[in-house]
Amino acid sequence: MKLGVFTVMLPDLSPEDAAPALKQAGYDGVEWRVTHIPAERKQESPSFWGNNLCTFDITEADATRAKQLAADANLDMPSLGTYISVGSMDEFKQTLGFAEAAGAPAFRVRMPRDQTPYWTLFQETQTFLAEAIKLASAKNIKILIEIHQNSIVTSASSARLMLQDFDPAQIGVIHDAGNMAREGFEHYQMGLELLGEHLSHVHVKNAAYTLPSGDEGVWEPCWSPLEYGAVDFNALFKALKAVGYDGWLVIEDFSQKRATLDALTYNRDFVHRHWNAA
Repeated sequence: MKLGVFTVMLPDLSPEDAAPALKQAGYDGVEWRVTHIPAERKQESPSFWGNNLCTFDITEADATRAKQLAADANLDMPSLGTYISVGSMDEFKQTLGFAEAAGAPAFRVRMPRDQTPYWTLFQETQTFLAEAIKLASAKNIKILIEIHQNSIVTSASSARLMLQDFDPAQIGVIHDAGNMAREGFEHYQMGLELLGEHLSHVHVKNAAYTLPSGDEGVWEPCWSPLEYGAVDFNALFKALKAVGYDGWLVIEDFSQKRATLDALTYNRDFVHRHWNAA
């Protein structure tokens, strides 16, 4: 098992601060957040999906910077956390150039967030992925899709359906039990077996539910610390070991229970403890 962090969870650290902090905390790699932040958002306080300071723009200069910072801290770069939408081929090509310049072996394409009409979106997505795979595989770079709530790929079975006609050497799946706690939960080992060789990458985070304030209503989901929530990490890690997974576990902690640097050390110990116990 190799342990990394997706820098979306480090919104108050610059990449120059994050890389040595990750190495000092004992991590093996970094999944850089890569997206354009509009100028008006850069006036806001740091936040996960707003003015996230630990983010690279999709430029050649930032790709070189991302590569150098990881190398200087002796961190591997298993993937890039990108936000390309299906249908955005110009952005895909630009991000592919970033990945090549940064030396990243893989990056993410987001699945459509609208969920209906499903089969129309499914066909549009497969058409886009087929073209994208040709471009990426020519540069020996792998595409990843993530199991994510409020999308057309919310579970392992829907991810397998999406990719069943594609080569797992060219496109794979990010398994995310925290997302599946909000939508798309399936028995962990069954889901991992369904993914088979398409299982490429694992995100580690947790989610919980809060009671409605009135006398009736639907429980509201929220992000929670790794140590409590709907995700059973003992069961998840046992399932990963059962299918022979020995790749990356990349942490995303959106709970804000701890200060950023404290979260890095706590989460490191939590994952190692539960992985070893599985």
